Amino acid sequence: MRILLVLFTSVFLFFSCSKKGDVIETPSTKDQAMNIYKEALQSMKEADYFYASTKFSEAESLLPQTDWAAKSSLMSSYCLYAINFYDDAVLNLERFIKIYPASSHIPYAYYLIAISYYEQILDERKDIQPLNISKKKVEDFLVKFPNTEYAIDLKFKHDLIINQLAAKELSIARYYIKNEKWIAAINRLRIIVDDYDKTIFVEEALHRLVEIYYKIGLEDEAKAAAALLGYNYNSSEWYARSYKVLNKDYEPIIVEKADKEGGLIKRTIKKLLFIDDE
Repeated sequence: MRILLVLFTSVFLFFSCSKKGDVIETPSTKDQAMNIYKEALQSMKEADYFYASTKFSEAESLLPQTDWAAKSSLMSSYCLYAINFYDDAVLNLERFIKIYPASSHIPYAYYLIAISYYEQILDERKDIQPLNISKKKVEDFLVKFPNTEYAIDLKFKHDLIINQLAAKELSIARYYIKNEKWIAAINRLRIIVDDYDKTIFVEEALHRLVEIYYKIGLEDEAKAAAALLGYNYNSSEWYARSYKVLNKDYEPIIVEKADKEGGLIKRTIKKLLFIDDE
Protein backbone atom coordinates (compact mmCIF):
# COMPACT_ATOMS: atom_id res chain seq x y z
CA MET A 1 0.00 0.00 0.00
CA ARG A 2 1.46 3.31 -1.15
CA ILE A 3 0.23 5.28 1.86
CA LEU A 4 1.77 2.78 4.24
CA LEU A 5 5.10 3.01 2.45
CA VAL A 6 5.05 6.79 2.61
CA LEU A 7 4.24 6.76 6.30
CA PHE A 8 6.80 4.24 7.38
CA THR A 9 9.73 4.69 5.02
CA SER A 10 11.77 6.07 7.90
CA VAL A 11 11.04 3.38 10.49
CA PHE A 12 13.85 1.02 9.56
CA LEU A 13 16.55 1.74 12.10
CA PHE A 14 19.35 -0.64 12.80
CA PHE A 15 20.98 -1.34 16.13
CA SER A 16 24.18 -3.17 16.91
CA CYS A 17 25.44 -4.76 20.09
CA SER A 18 28.60 -3.39 21.65
CA LYS A 19 31.40 -5.40 23.21
CA LYS A 20 33.82 -4.79 26.03
CA GLY A 21 36.70 -7.15 25.52
CA ASP A 22 35.33 -10.66 25.14
CA VAL A 23 32.22 -9.98 27.28
CA ILE A 24 28.92 -9.59 25.42
CA GLU A 25 26.53 -7.17 27.09
CA THR A 26 23.03 -8.37 27.90
CA PRO A 27 20.60 -6.69 25.50
CA SER A 28 18.57 -3.90 27.07
CA THR A 29 14.79 -4.01 27.08
CA LYS A 30 14.79 -1.44 24.29
CA ASP A 31 17.23 -3.51 22.22
CA GLN A 32 15.05 -6.56 22.79
CA ALA A 33 11.96 -4.60 21.75
CA MET A 34 13.65 -3.34 18.59
CA ASN A 35 14.74 -6.85 17.63
CA ILE A 36 11.12 -7.98 18.00
CA TYR A 37 10.02 -4.96 15.97
CA LYS A 38 12.39 -5.91 13.14
CA GLU A 39 11.12 -9.49 13.32
CA ALA A 40 7.58 -8.16 12.96
CA LEU A 41 8.60 -6.08 9.94
CA GLN A 42 10.08 -9.16 8.30
CA SER A 43 6.91 -11.16 8.95
CA MET A 44 4.85 -8.36 7.43
CA LYS A 45 7.05 -8.41 4.29
CA GLU A 46 6.34 -12.13 4.05
CA ALA A 47 2.60 -11.39 4.35
CA ASP A 48 2.35 -13.22 7.67
CA TYR A 49 0.22 -10.40 9.04
CA PHE A 50 -1.29 -12.15 12.04
CA TYR A 51 2.11 -13.12 13.43
CA ALA A 52 3.45 -9.66 12.60
CA SER A 53 0.59 -8.06 14.52
CA THR A 54 1.36 -10.09 17.65
CA LYS A 55 5.06 -9.23 17.42
CA PHE A 56 4.36 -5.51 16.99
CA SER A 57 2.14 -5.65 20.08
CA GLU A 58 4.89 -7.46 21.95
CA ALA A 59 7.39 -4.79 20.94
CA GLU A 60 5.05 -2.06 22.11
CA SER A 61 4.63 -3.68 25.51
CA LEU A 62 8.40 -3.58 26.06
CA LEU A 63 8.80 0.05 25.01
CA PRO A 64 7.97 3.18 26.99
CA GLN A 65 5.33 5.49 25.51
CA THR A 66 7.64 6.88 22.85
CA ASP A 67 7.35 7.29 19.10
CA TRP A 68 8.54 3.71 18.64
CA ALA A 69 5.80 2.37 20.88
CA ALA A 70 3.24 4.38 18.94
CA LYS A 71 4.56 3.02 15.64
CA SER A 72 4.43 -0.52 16.98
CA SER A 73 0.80 -0.06 17.99
CA LEU A 74 -0.15 1.41 14.64
CA MET A 75 1.67 -1.28 12.67
CA SER A 76 -0.13 -3.95 14.70
CA SER A 77 -3.45 -2.32 13.79
CA TYR A 78 -2.54 -2.19 10.11
CA CYS A 79 -1.66 -5.90 10.10
CA LEU A 80 -5.08 -6.73 11.58
CA TYR A 81 -6.73 -4.58 8.93
CA ALA A 82 -4.70 -6.33 6.19
CA ILE A 83 -6.22 -9.71 7.11
CA ASN A 84 -9.75 -8.27 7.40
CA PHE A 85 -9.87 -8.42 11.19
CA TYR A 86 -11.71 -5.13 11.04
CA ASP A 87 -13.23 -5.10 14.52
CA ASP A 88 -9.89 -5.90 16.15
CA ALA A 89 -8.15 -3.31 14.00
CA VAL A 90 -10.66 -0.62 14.98
CA LEU A 91 -10.32 -1.44 18.69
CA ASN A 92 -6.55 -1.26 18.38
CA LEU A 93 -6.74 2.04 16.51
CA GLU A 94 -9.10 3.59 19.04
CA ARG A 95 -6.69 2.52 21.78
CA PHE A 96 -3.82 4.06 19.80
CA ILE A 97 -5.66 7.40 19.54
CA LYS A 98 -6.34 7.38 23.28
CA ILE A 99 -2.82 6.41 24.40
CA TYR A 100 -0.79 8.37 21.82
CA PRO A 101 -2.82 11.55 21.17
CA ALA A 102 0.33 13.54 20.28
CA SER A 103 1.46 11.12 17.58
CA SER A 104 1.95 12.59 14.12
CA HIS A 105 0.16 9.51 12.76
CA ILE A 106 -3.20 10.31 14.38
CA PRO A 107 -4.77 11.30 11.01
CA TYR A 108 -3.68 7.96 9.54
CA ALA A 109 -5.27 6.11 12.48
CA TYR A 110 -8.60 7.87 11.90
CA TYR A 111 -8.27 7.18 8.18
CA LEU A 112 -7.71 3.48 8.78
CA ILE A 113 -10.77 3.37 11.05
CA ALA A 114 -12.90 4.94 8.32
CA ILE A 115 -11.52 2.53 5.71
CA SER A 116 -12.13 -0.44 8.00
CA TYR A 117 -15.83 0.44 8.16
CA TYR A 118 -15.98 1.29 4.47
CA GLU A 119 -14.61 -2.09 3.43
CA GLN A 120 -17.38 -3.85 5.36
CA ILE A 121 -19.98 -2.42 2.99
CA LEU A 122 -21.24 -5.14 0.66
CA ASP A 123 -24.15 -3.85 -1.41
CA GLU A 124 -27.39 -1.92 -1.06
CA ARG A 125 -29.45 -5.08 -0.48
CA LYS A 126 -27.67 -5.82 2.79
CA ASP A 127 -28.15 -4.25 6.20
CA ILE A 128 -28.09 -0.44 6.03
CA GLN A 129 -26.25 -0.09 9.36
CA PRO A 130 -22.70 -0.55 7.98
CA LEU A 131 -23.47 2.13 5.39
CA ASN A 132 -24.60 4.61 8.04
CA ILE A 133 -21.62 3.88 10.29
CA SER A 134 -19.20 4.19 7.38
CA LYS A 135 -20.78 7.46 6.30
CA LYS A 136 -20.43 8.90 9.80
CA LYS A 137 -16.79 7.81 10.17
CA VAL A 138 -15.87 9.27 6.78
CA GLU A 139 -17.67 12.54 7.52
CA ASP A 140 -16.02 12.76 10.96
CA PHE A 141 -12.62 12.39 9.31
CA LEU A 142 -13.35 15.05 6.69
CA VAL A 143 -14.30 17.47 9.47
CA LYS A 144 -11.21 16.71 11.58
CA PHE A 145 -8.62 16.46 8.80
CA PRO A 146 -9.97 18.17 5.66
CA ASN A 147 -6.56 19.10 4.24
CA THR A 148 -4.78 15.75 4.50
CA GLU A 149 -3.90 13.47 1.62
CA TYR A 150 -6.36 10.92 2.99
CA ALA A 151 -9.27 13.38 2.65
CA ILE A 152 -9.12 13.18 -1.16
CA ASP A 153 -9.64 9.42 -1.06
CA LEU A 154 -12.40 9.63 1.53
CA LYS A 155 -14.31 12.32 -0.38
CA PHE A 156 -14.51 9.91 -3.31
CA LYS A 157 -15.60 7.06 -1.03
CA HIS A 158 -18.19 9.35 0.58
CA ASP A 159 -19.84 9.82 -2.83
CA LEU A 160 -19.97 6.05 -3.28
CA ILE A 161 -21.56 5.63 0.16
CA ILE A 162 -24.20 8.24 -0.64
CA ASN A 163 -25.07 6.39 -3.86
CA GLN A 164 -25.40 3.12 -1.98
CA LEU A 165 -27.60 4.72 0.68
CA ALA A 166 -29.85 6.13 -2.04
CA ALA A 167 -30.02 2.72 -3.70
CA LYS A 168 -30.95 1.15 -0.36
CA GLU A 169 -33.73 3.69 0.24
CA LEU A 170 -35.10 3.04 -3.24
CA SER A 171 -35.01 -0.71 -2.67
CA ILE A 172 -37.03 -0.27 0.54
CA ALA A 173 -39.45 2.10 -1.22
CA ARG A 174 -40.07 -0.49 -3.96
CA TYR A 175 -40.87 -3.05 -1.28
CA TYR A 176 -43.45 -0.71 0.29
CA ILE A 177 -44.94 0.07 -3.13
CA LYS A 178 -45.28 -3.63 -3.88
CA ASN A 179 -47.15 -4.07 -0.60
CA GLU A 180 -49.23 -0.90 -1.16
CA LYS A 181 -47.86 0.88 1.91
CA TRP A 182 -48.04 4.29 0.28
CA ILE A 183 -47.09 6.61 3.14
CA ALA A 184 -44.06 4.50 4.06
CA ALA A 185 -43.01 4.46 0.40
CA ILE A 186 -43.44 8.24 0.10
CA ASN A 187 -41.27 8.79 3.17
CA ARG A 188 -38.46 6.68 1.70
CA LEU A 189 -38.69 8.39 -1.68
CA ARG A 190 -38.62 11.81 -0.06
CA ILE A 191 -35.36 10.89 1.66
CA ILE A 192 -33.80 10.29 -1.76
CA VAL A 193 -35.15 13.54 -3.21
CA ASP A 194 -34.26 15.61 -0.13
CA ASP A 195 -30.91 14.11 0.85
CA TYR A 196 -29.55 12.26 -2.20
CA ASP A 197 -30.68 14.53 -5.04
CA LYS A 198 -27.27 14.38 -6.73
CA THR A 199 -27.42 10.61 -7.24
CA ILE A 200 -28.73 8.78 -10.27
CA PHE A 201 -31.62 7.42 -8.19
CA VAL A 202 -33.44 10.74 -7.85
CA GLU A 203 -35.10 10.34 -11.28
CA GLU A 204 -36.80 7.08 -10.40
CA ALA A 205 -37.68 8.42 -6.95
CA LEU A 206 -39.52 11.39 -8.48
CA HIS A 207 -41.32 9.11 -10.93
CA ARG A 208 -42.44 6.78 -8.14
CA LEU A 209 -43.76 9.80 -6.26
CA VAL A 210 -45.77 10.80 -9.35
CA GLU A 211 -47.25 7.29 -9.49
CA ILE A 212 -48.12 7.12 -5.80
CA TYR A 213 -49.54 10.64 -5.48
CA TYR A 214 -51.70 10.13 -8.57
CA LYS A 215 -52.87 6.73 -7.34
CA ILE A 216 -54.00 8.08 -3.94
CA GLY A 217 -55.69 11.10 -5.48
CA LEU A 218 -53.14 13.84 -4.74
CA GLU A 219 -52.94 15.14 -8.29
CA ASP A 220 -51.36 18.51 -7.46
CA GLU A 221 -48.49 16.78 -5.71
CA ALA A 222 -48.16 14.33 -8.62
CA LYS A 223 -47.97 17.25 -11.07
CA ALA A 224 -45.40 19.04 -8.94
CA ALA A 225 -43.17 15.96 -8.83
CA ALA A 226 -43.58 15.51 -12.58
CA ALA A 227 -42.69 19.17 -13.15
CA LEU A 228 -39.45 18.78 -11.22
CA LEU A 229 -38.63 15.57 -13.05
CA GLY A 230 -39.48 17.13 -16.40
CA TYR A 231 -37.46 20.27 -15.80
CA ASN A 232 -34.33 18.52 -14.60
CA TYR A 233 -34.52 15.28 -16.60
CA ASN A 234 -36.97 15.95 -19.46
CA SER A 235 -35.14 13.63 -21.83
CA SER A 236 -35.15 10.68 -19.44
CA GLU A 237 -37.21 7.52 -19.60
CA TRP A 238 -38.56 8.28 -16.12
CA TYR A 239 -40.01 11.60 -17.26
CA ALA A 240 -41.71 9.92 -20.23
CA ARG A 241 -43.21 7.31 -17.95
CA SER A 242 -44.37 9.96 -15.47
CA TYR A 243 -46.06 11.97 -18.21
CA LYS A 244 -48.07 8.88 -19.20
CA VAL A 245 -49.36 8.57 -15.64
CA LEU A 246 -50.97 12.01 -15.74
CA ASN A 247 -54.08 13.13 -17.58
CA LYS A 248 -53.64 13.69 -21.30
CA ASP A 249 -54.56 17.40 -21.09
CA TYR A 250 -52.06 18.09 -18.32
CA GLU A 251 -49.55 20.72 -19.36
CA PRO A 252 -46.14 20.50 -17.65
CA ILE A 253 -45.23 23.45 -15.44
CA ILE A 254 -42.57 25.58 -17.14
CA VAL A 255 -39.78 26.87 -14.93
CA GLU A 256 -37.32 29.52 -16.04
CA LYS A 257 -33.95 27.93 -16.79
CA ALA A 258 -32.02 30.47 -14.74
CA ASP A 259 -33.63 29.16 -11.57
CA LYS A 260 -31.92 25.79 -11.87
CA GLU A 261 -28.57 27.14 -10.79
CA GLY A 262 -30.10 28.33 -7.56
CA GLY A 263 -30.78 24.77 -6.43
CA LEU A 264 -34.42 24.42 -7.48
CA ILE A 265 -34.93 20.90 -6.18
CA LYS A 266 -33.27 21.62 -2.84
CA ARG A 267 -35.26 24.80 -2.22
CA THR A 268 -38.70 23.67 -3.25
CA ILE A 269 -39.01 19.92 -2.86
CA LYS A 270 -40.10 19.93 0.78
CA LYS A 271 -42.95 22.34 -0.04
CA LEU A 272 -44.06 20.63 -3.22
CA LEU A 273 -43.83 17.04 -2.08
CA PHE A 274 -44.78 17.28 1.59
CA ILE A 275 -47.52 15.01 2.86
CA ASP A 276 -48.53 14.54 6.49
CA ASP A 277 -48.03 11.03 7.86
CA GLU A 278 -51.19 9.36 8.99
